[in-house]
Amino acid sequence: MARANNPVSNPTIQWYPGHIAKAEKQLQKNLNKVDLVIEVRDARIPLATAHPDLIRWTKGKQHLLVVNRLDMISLNARKEWDEWLRRKGLTPWWCNAKQGTGIKQLQQAIIRSGSQLNERRVLRGMRPRPVRALTIGFPNVGKSALINRLVRQKAVASERRAGVTRTLRWIRVGQDIDLLDAPGVLPTRLNDQHSALLLALCNDIGQAAYDIETVAISFINILKQLEDKPSAGVKSCLLEKKYGIALETEKMGAFHWLNAVSKIHTSSDRVRMSQRIVDDYRRTSLGLIALELP
Repeated sequence: MARANNPVSNPTIQWYPGHIAKAEKQLQKNLNKVDLVIEVRDARIPLATAHPDLIRWTKGKQHLLVVNRLDMISLNARKEWDEWLRRKGLTPWWCNAKQGTGIKQLQQAIIRSGSQLNERRVLRGMRPRPVRALTIGFPNVGKSALINRLVRQKAVASERRAGVTRTLRWIRVGQDIDLLDAPGVLPTRLNDQHSALLLALCNDIGQAAYDIETVAISFINILKQLEDKPSAGVKSCLLEKKYGIALETEKMGAFHWLNAVSKIHTSSDRVRMSQRIVDDYRRTSLGLIALELP
């Protein structure tokens, strides 16, 4: 993809690598083996990390919605999302898999689902067994970290980048739960490029899928749009305080602002400056910012 060389930024993001296509086929083959689907979303972008095929995949199965990375958004944003999701008939289980927050409550919810399953099995004259649960979600939303917390050991590889988990694997959690860890699964096609941009910003798709400079420019524009929404967490004059130059939309567009700050911080290397800005967001160095609100 060509580097940005003008003030207009409309990133085109392509992301469907072969291992995800293979994982989706494996996933569909194993769906009939599970009782419960544990869907994991990113708290910063709960809508963009909702897989459009999930309703079809979970048909006839119990469903638990886990919203991970609660530590990366403000309390007000969390409250707004919690109320919105509950109005939609969903019960969100908020957690921070990296630190372990909310894991005990989630584990109890899984066990309750297993108890309900076994009650029905006993009524049909069958023996009780551990609940078989599938963890599913976009790449890098924290599925593997969540499983490691549930198991209380590093049972699966977990890193803050997309594409670490490549194959499906069963993991026993105590005597009550069998977890199927699945690779991150993306839709085969996502026509909404804004959602794709949000996935790129949150590192929920591999960096080979996008151009970091155009993504950074779009991010700068998003921050300006979120300034009038207090619960989003964008502090006043954020960019000026962090990087030394104010962004006044009517006088200086995002591209020219990026060009100016790169002269100060990265010897006019816009690509390196773009990576720094995006990394600062991912590390919460810019604050607890929700890129989506209900």
